[in-house]
Amino acid sequence: MAGNIGLFTYLGTSASFTVLALLLLWVWRVKPLGNSLVLACTATALWSAIIGLGTLADYPPIRLTHFSELLRNISWLYFLVQLLSLHSDGTTHTLRGRRWRPLFLAGASLALILVSLPLLRPQLPDWLAVSYELIVLIWLVMALAGLLLIEQLYRNAAPGERWALKFLCLGLGAIFIWDFFMYSEALLFRRLDSDLWQARGLVNVVASPLLGVAFARYGNWRNRLQLSRQVVFHTVTLMGAGLYLLGMAAIGYFLKFMGGTWGAVLQMGFLVAAGALLFSLLFSGRLRALLRVQLSKHFFSYRYDYREEWLKFTHALAGLSGDVAEGIIRTMAPLVSSPAGLIWGGSEGQPLRLLAHWDMPVPGGAAAGLGKLPAWLRRTDWIIDLKEWRQSPDLYSELELPEWLRQDPVLWLVIPLVFRDRLEGILMLKQSDLKRTINWEDRDLLKTAGRQAASHLAQHLASQALIEARQFDAFNRLSAYVVHDLKNILAQQSLIVSNAARHRDNPAFIDDMISTVENSVERMQRLMEQMRSGVRSASAESVALPALLRQVVTARGVARPLPELELAAEAGVEADSERLATVFNHLIQNAQEATPADGRVTVSLQVNDQEATVTIADTGRGMDADFLRQRLFRPFESTKGLTGMGIGAFESREYIRQLGGDISVESAPGAGSVFQVRLPLAIAAEITDNHAASTRGADLPKG
Repeated sequence: MAGNIGLFTYLGTSASFTVLALLLLWVWRVKPLGNSLVLACTATALWSAIIGLGTLADYPPIRLTHFSELLRNISWLYFLVQLLSLHSDGTTHTLRGRRWRPLFLAGASLALILVSLPLLRPQLPDWLAVSYELIVLIWLVMALAGLLLIEQLYRNAAPGERWALKFLCLGLGAIFIWDFFMYSEALLFRRLDSDLWQARGLVNVVASPLLGVAFARYGNWRNRLQLSRQVVFHTVTLMGAGLYLLGMAAIGYFLKFMGGTWGAVLQMGFLVAAGALLFSLLFSGRLRALLRVQLSKHFFSYRYDYREEWLKFTHALAGLSGDVAEGIIRTMAPLVSSPAGLIWGGSEGQPLRLLAHWDMPVPGGAAAGLGKLPAWLRRTDWIIDLKEWRQSPDLYSELELPEWLRQDPVLWLVIPLVFRDRLEGILMLKQSDLKRTINWEDRDLLKTAGRQAASHLAQHLASQALIEARQFDAFNRLSAYVVHDLKNILAQQSLIVSNAARHRDNPAFIDDMISTVENSVERMQRLMEQMRSGVRSASAESVALPALLRQVVTARGVARPLPELELAAEAGVEADSERLATVFNHLIQNAQEATPADGRVTVSLQVNDQEATVTIADTGRGMDADFLRQRLFRPFESTKGLTGMGIGAFESREYIRQLGGDISVESAPGAGSVFQVRLPLAIAAEITDNHAASTRGADLPKG
């Protein structure tokens, strides 16, 4: 009895885990994993009691020991998977979004069946017999699974969370490490070391106080763990290597079993070859790089929170003001800790040009352009690491960099800015002092940000193009108005020339001609000023409508039929007197041209409390409804053939609408036309006749 060390070590384990189970039941009452912990501690106490008491028997109860050990291992693994699920998903039912219990129960059931088969040996065929090595392999796999789960819990925990988990990981880690070591040796030498077996109970006794401290800190286990990329990569490597070795050992055992006298030689040769293959794969840089990328993409948590990065980047872009191109550099450079950069862009179909440079001078030779680089980036949509290109140019097939970029010592990354499969620009970033290399995830982030920046750059360039187009449109529209006014001035000059032969000896004609030419010169000077300033109208002033209409009607008296004027009351409006006179002159002239000489053209003024209405009616040929609806006020539509520009009616209505009024028309073929010009009355305006002199441009020499 005194020399039975196993009895004392295992009974000590049973007592310590029994105390832990009672404390969990009566003191700590932890939730939601309390039931799992009580079950695991109870199973451990039962297992150790069976082993300890079994040392008193003549022959230890091996089958009962196997079942109790299976129950202990399954209980602790079940608890660890539950805890990992709670930290990763916030629930004990799923792990990484998938339900794990069916798979766990299937594995536990398979282990139970394999352990139970020796009890049914008389009823089973020989090929179903379970060997000693298979049982040992089951315990070895369970110990390895426990170590992997413990590593996942601890090494993926944040520093503040490890305080709560370290005693749990130390306690269970010691138990599973000892089991792994003991069963690995048993599998290798085909016998179980008695010293290791007896010391196993002592290891469990030492682990129990650590587990007690861990259970007391249970409330802090429930913080959500963060997954570390490097930790999980090493875990997957360890697990893969372990499974690989276990598989190779199983195949080696099968070769030994089937190989007869050559079995041992075949087994050793296969295991050596398998080990050599494993090490060659582990030391293959290409394989490890490929494995790291694939595992990172499909199994690891991402280094970046892409939702957060997207929101921050979008917010930064939306806040750009001033130079948008430079702002894109300032926004994207911090993604890789770059201190400076360049950006190229331009209009579609044109070579890309340097738009901005931030915190660095323009490289020498950059004026030579980008050569074939835009075409290559458009085809591949790759991010170019210039340092990587210099070391391994074969990675960038058919890439031809411009000479100045080849020789530049500071530029680091070339990032295509692609929007809707079109290369909007190219971003070049300076080498970072804080970040020397980029990985696949940095490239994905840069590509995503680049596409967002490309859309912003495209919008900016499109806005600039639109502004330029609007400026040209405004200039062209002003030019059309000016040409239209010049046509009217030309008509005045033509009339003077046509009447000069008959009235050259008439002093009154000479005086009128000089006055008209003088006024034409003044009007052309004003037109030139408008072309230079881009402003069509002069400042608004109070205009007396009756006086203005008298002057326009008098000026139109040179043509037939003579317009008749009917004035009901005085009225004043705020307008540019010259442009308003041009509107009425145009409408009266059109009425005269559409009416035969024996017809009538009537100009009348009516006034109410809010507006003045000028009506211009004629008895001419009229217009049909289709022309009124679709062509009358449409620019560059005219019924005068080559002599008309089709802009007078459009310009007249646009100006009247600028004043807050409008022009309406009633007409029918053969029934004449009625134009009504409605204008808001001037507020507190002093209506005078001083505008007569400013409307002399409407005067035409009388024949």
